[in-house]
Amino acid sequence: MTMETSSSGTRAASDREAGNIVALKSSAATKPPAQNSGGKGSAEQAPFGSVDVEAFSRNLARAIEQGGKALAAYMKPREEGKVEDSFAADIADIVKTVAKVLEYWLSDPERVLQLQQNIGRSYLDLWASAMHRLSGDEFKPVVAADPKDKRFADPEWSQNQFYDFLRQLYLLTVHWSEKLVSDAEGIDEHTRRKAEFYVRQFANAVSPSNFVLTNPELIRETLTTNAENLANGFQMLSEDIVAGRGNLKIRQTDPSNFEVGRNLALTPGKVIYQNELMQLIQYEATTPEVLKVPLLIVPPWINKFYILDLNPEKSFIKWCVDQGFTVFVISWVNPDAHLAQKGFEQYMKEGPLEAMDVIEKLTGESKVHTIGYCVGGTLLAVTLAWLASQKQARVVSATMFAAQVDFTFAGDLKIFADEDRIQQLELQMKEMGYLEASRMATTFNMLRSNDLVWPYVVNNYLKGKKPYPFDLLFWNSDATRMPAANHSFYLRNCYQNNRLTKGEMEVAGTHLKLSDVTVPIYNLATREDHIAPARSVLYGSQFFGGPVRYVLAGSGHIAGVINPPGPKVKYQYWTGDAPGGDDVDKWMATATEHPGSWWPDWLDWIRQRDAEMVPARAIGGGAFEPIEDAPGSYVKVRD
Repeated sequence: MTMETSSSGTRAASDREAGNIVALKSSAATKPPAQNSGGKGSAEQAPFGSVDVEAFSRNLARAIEQGGKALAAYMKPREEGKVEDSFAADIADIVKTVAKVLEYWLSDPERVLQLQQNIGRSYLDLWASAMHRLSGDEFKPVVAADPKDKRFADPEWSQNQFYDFLRQLYLLTVHWSEKLVSDAEGIDEHTRRKAEFYVRQFANAVSPSNFVLTNPELIRETLTTNAENLANGFQMLSEDIVAGRGNLKIRQTDPSNFEVGRNLALTPGKVIYQNELMQLIQYEATTPEVLKVPLLIVPPWINKFYILDLNPEKSFIKWCVDQGFTVFVISWVNPDAHLAQKGFEQYMKEGPLEAMDVIEKLTGESKVHTIGYCVGGTLLAVTLAWLASQKQARVVSATMFAAQVDFTFAGDLKIFADEDRIQQLELQMKEMGYLEASRMATTFNMLRSNDLVWPYVVNNYLKGKKPYPFDLLFWNSDATRMPAANHSFYLRNCYQNNRLTKGEMEVAGTHLKLSDVTVPIYNLATREDHIAPARSVLYGSQFFGGPVRYVLAGSGHIAGVINPPGPKVKYQYWTGDAPGGDDVDKWMATATEHPGSWWPDWLDWIRQRDAEMVPARAIGGGAFEPIEDAPGSYVKVRD
């Protein structure tokens, strides 16, 4: 639990959005598909109960050996001073936060008694139910698991009395812990949100489904494979710690099956321009005529742009090209220490503004359609406000994909944006010049730890099975670093102080006002987004000075956006009245639900702005001869 925050991202896969960071297949995160490890002791070859003591002992010895290697891989970089843990600061913040909650309850003897009565009554009810079941009488479960909770999907959790008792005991304790926070009066909202997050992380971590001896699936797996699952799992654990250079880098997919430019990011195009911060890619036209106004896409710099071009079947970039756009996309560099002082102003000037200059020189068009995804959308909004302050009309329309401009309702990431946490993070970034990509990835995964962390811990290290290849989860693990100046500016000006919508943000010597932005806005939110919540996007819509079309897509931060038209389309979207306030349910009460993808709705909206066509444009030319094939080299730099 570190202070690596951001708004994008995201990143990947649950039943609700293929992770709500992020996936397009419903089972990828909550129930990771896996390959059987095979071998002499596989489940298919050894029926339950037929334990080969010799094989079991041999595999258990292998597991202990691999566990030792994993511990060595963890300790070695720390002994050499190559890794500095932030556990002390994390634990201090957890203790301080939880102490404020306990202080409320323990300050009054009656409250202490109330706490004891609440949990004691629940445990007694559970014990009575268990006794009724044991004696053959009718019984009623005291608490039921959420049907969507895949941790307890195995029939043994309800059919076996021991596991049923264990599950209910866990759920009762979790519910009591949650009420401990929610019912604590007199603590400020920020502290409450942090306490809720910490309690949730602890509860997810200690679930009986995460341990061999308290999970019926893992018991069966261990016995039927003669503990080969543990031997293989601990070997993967060792490999993943080595891959993380001393930190655990949980594999969510098989990375050997993917390569950017080989089977990911395949839409034909060329890099026509580059600077220190970005490469500008122009894509090859596939229609004889194209829209006169080019399209510039500004992706987030906390992720890599090819989420919009994973494969031809679900590539938003390819779809835009096929609809007659001249598409330009910024591919941000994966920064190192020499870019430490590149801040928001440099990202604006050397990113979208420089890209607009190149597009104008190349096409002759002084205006563009624009798209900004996640934090790329925040940067686009800043750019629009700066252009308005300079009286420059360079944008015909702006589309925001799950992007925030106001951070009042910014979700769980906001809990890390207090002064202590930001100072801690800034100190770490000062030493390196950037925030490590793995730290960012960990933060995003912990926001949905029951989807993006613990299922893979169980599947990989306890079941000993490798996860299946999945392009979206490969992208999710292909994280980027954050330059110190840029990340610090973003955290302080957006998450901590919310300066953009207050008219207090200063970029390039100018105080920015979103109310000066009068270009039409297509503001896409996603219903289950935990990075840029639909409420936050709705509320932010009111600060623009021009017309805003608020559209709500089904699913979450990734799957709600990457939802192409076609027979296999999975989610729906809603359109409705002009946005106002922050009540999404109220807005939806009068909105119209549409089956399928929102992409055609956006295309109709764009054509209403400007439908003029011109002959298809060749790639590059003049001073902008192609440098290399898309997707370029910047995107291939891994952490």
